Parts: sequence; structure tokens; C-alpha cells
Amino acid sequence: MKTLKLLFATLIIGISFSSCSVIIDDNDPYYNETLEDVITNYDLWYIDYNKTSGTGDVAFLSKAFTISFRNGRIFANNNLVGIGTTGNGYGIQIGNYDTYNGFLEVNHKLDGYYDFDVIQITSDRIKLKDNYNNVTYYLEGYQKFSFDFDQIFYDNIEYFLQEYNVWAKTFTSNSGDLNEFDNENFLAFTPENLTTFYSSQDEVGTQIANIYWDYVGSYAVFDVQGYDNLKILTLNYDSYGTEEFELSVINDGKISLYHIDSGTTYEFNGRGYIQYLKNSSAKNVKENVSNDGRKRTKVQRETKVRRNLK
Repeated sequence: MKTLKLLFATLIIGISFSSCSVIIDDNDPYYNETLEDVITNYDLWYIDYNKTSGTGDVAFLSKAFTISFRNGRIFANNNLVGIGTTGNGYGIQIGNYDTYNGFLEVNHKLDGYYDFDVIQITSDRIKLKDNYNNVTYYLEGYQKFSFDFDQIFYDNIEYFLQEYNVWAKTFTSNSGDLNEFDNENFLAFTPENLTTFYSSQDEVGTQIANIYWDYVGSYAVFDVQGYDNLKILTLNYDSYGTEEFELSVINDGKISLYHIDSGTTYEFNGRGYIQYLKNSSAKNVKENVSNDGRKRTKVQRETKVRRNLK
């Protein structure tokens, strides 16, 4: 008989002091919580992707930040743009599910059918185990009113940069020293090799399809200790050197880049929204260092080789 695997705290205390999974029959008259109860007890299940184990992959889980189970329908927040508002916070419907046979059976609109063992770790933490694909996902349960959408946004901001085809420069501050990045009018961030970016000096207003990308390199996004809504963005122009910015988000379609070396602030608007397939999330942290009391972050690195854009 197919069963729901649940962590039953009182039974574990009676048997041992170590945590484990206990198999409980859905038809046990002394156990009232069903699989449907377990997965619908919370509005949102946040997928802790960094804890994923196994060699396989389930595409619709790998690209989701949250999933929700509602009356036989499954919803997902796949993108950071609009998170918290799309689908009243639940995201978009991606398929249907059934718990009738004691397994979580999902019929995804694009990817087809999947069966999962549901293993309850605590009252608000579960594992979804796909034995066929040899992969296990760890989920944390939240109610919408207590879920910090802003924190999820900033924790995964490297993906936000990839949700537009192009970022177009729309503002340059009068303050700040002249520098080579003044000439860059377009940026693009892609998942190629995890973190690839492109930059262009084409004239402002150039159509996306007509942009000529002058440079390609790698980029990285770093946390700043003590600041939840501030990041450090580095653009590595291969042999030309590295540019470093304080990155902040103005809204779902606009970012601010403060060029640390020159003191110049730029604003870029996103153009060409796309749905991004999330791969993985590697968080980097930089120390917050300031000699004058300002919120400024510096990186210890080798001497920069400046680009000659003339």
C-alpha cells in the first residue's frame, strides 16, 4: 500500500533521540493528518535550492522560488519580477496535483507527470523526493502574511538581473569623476557559464535587436554584511580589468549602480522581460569597509588594468 512518510514527533521521542522519518498509513484511524493536510497547511513553500541533494533534476522545481498547493492546482513563483503580486502572491499556475494514492502526483503543464514521496521533517519543513530522477528538494512552509518577499528578492538578485534581455542606461549623475564606464549604455546578464555579462557603447535608444555588444566578461553579485537591500556587483572585463558597483533596486524594472572608484551613480531600466530558468544560487559575502563613515564597500584585489575605450 502506498504510504505518506511523516515525521511523528511523539513516536520518535518514544523510540530514540535521533530524528528520522516514520512511515504512517494514510488509512490509520488514529492518525488524522493526511498528505493533503501537510502540503496545504502553508500558503507558500519556499524551495531551499542550496540544500537539494541527488544527481537528478526536476525542472519545474529547480526554476521555482516558491510553490503552492491549492485545491488540486499547483502554483509557482518562477521569477523575481512581480514576486509578491503575481497571482495574489502565489505566482502562476503550472499544473495540477493529486494526493489520493498517498503520493504527491504532479501533472505539470509542460514537463508532464511526476511522483514524489513527501517526508515531513518538522511542522513547517518537508522534503519532496523523486526516486525516479534521484533528487530530493527541501521546502520551508510560510503563510503569505508572514513571508518576506523582499528578502527573497534580494537573496536571489543575481537572477533578477537575468530577467530582462537588456538593461539600458537612463541616468548618469553630475557628481563623480569622469571614468570609462561613462561610455557604457547597455548591459545584459545571462546564465551562460553561470555568470556572463555583455556591455555595449551603442547610442541611447538603440533597439535591442540592433545592439552591438562590445565586451563580454563574467559578473558576480556579493552580499554586504549589515545591509539587506544593498549588493556589490563586479563586472570583470577579462584582460581589461574589473569595475565595481554598489547595486540597489529602485523597482521591478530599474536598478541603481554606484561606481565605487569614481563616485558616479547610474540608473538602468530593464527592457525585454523574460522568464528565467534558475540553475543554482551561490552567495558571496564582502566585508563592509568605510574610512569616512559612508556606506561604501571596497574589494581587496590586484591592481586594475584600465580599459582604453577611445
